[in-house]
Amino acid sequence: MSRTCTLCGKKAARANTVSHSNIKTPRHQKPNLQTVKMSGTKVKACTTCRRTLNKKLSA
Repeated sequence: MSRTCTLCGKKAARANTVSHSNIKTPRHQKPNLQTVKMSGTKVKACTTCRRTLNKKLSA
């Protein structure tokens, strides 16, 4: 399974690691995915979507 949020579609972004000598090395910034149980099925959701779900469910 890929590292993408099933709710919003957020996936890894490209960024550069910059050293002291200003050499740029490419790297990936992965989203903070957590497994959440929604209506009996397990879903990979990012923390932003998870917070939004908690807000909407509690109100």
